[in-house]
Amino acid sequence: MERNIRTVEDVLRLLDGLFAPEADRWTAGGASWWDGFYADRDRSVPFFVAKPDENLVSYLDRGLLTGGRALDLGCGPGRNALHLASSGFEVDAVDLSPAALAWAGERAGTTGVAVRFHCGDAFANPTAPDGTPAGELVGPYDLIYDSGCFHHLPPHRRISYLALLDRALAPGGHFGLSCFAAGAMGSELADADLYRGSGLRGGLAYTPESLRTLFADLTEVELRRMRDEPPESPHFGEPFLWTALFRRDVAP
Repeated sequence: MERNIRTVEDVLRLLDGLFAPEADRWTAGGASWWDGFYADRDRSVPFFVAKPDENLVSYLDRGLLTGGRALDLGCGPGRNALHLASSGFEVDAVDLSPAALAWAGERAGTTGVAVRFHCGDAFANPTAPDGTPAGELVGPYDLIYDSGCFHHLPPHRRISYLALLDRALAPGGHFGLSCFAAGAMGSELADADLYRGSGLRGGLAYTPESLRTLFADLTEVELRRMRDEPPESPHFGEPFLWTALFRRDVAP
């Protein structure tokens, strides 16, 4: 008989187990799943392209983001991290997959920009690509950016996500997000139904109202659908995604 739940993190890990094997997509043990996903770089996967998100480029071009320290959550092959670094940011980028980070490192080598890549769970203690401890990603960051990580999390892990924003996002800093849009991509089951054996079905869809509710402690700067970018565009854009930019207000 086990009676060993003492902390909120113990409860979160217990709930993670209800989503096995899908839990491999957000827990530290998921490296092998994502390594397999990134193994064939020639696959027709939209975000394998070496292009930054069109909304991120727009934020920079309009002066909504002006530099500082940035954290790229679930950076994959590094396309947004590298663009931020080339735009003057000091960038930490974290992903579960060593294969994704190896690809990102190769891209960084060809562009000549510097990014600190970390391998592991952003909510815990990632390591550097060589396996040495990199320490907790505590910030403060002027920008935390997430292109496609959030919608892979089950509802209970939003607690971990919001806690990361709370401790790591600087006052006056920005949080940028792209995620599945309801009606276009992802599961639209209610949160409670996901715990009744339905699973995440590849990712969760969100409405603008749900995003505003979840990030109500931040001030909305912009929330819109991502623009559909043609193949010849230098930017990534898929209309099945929401894009959002929020700001943490400075306390009076």
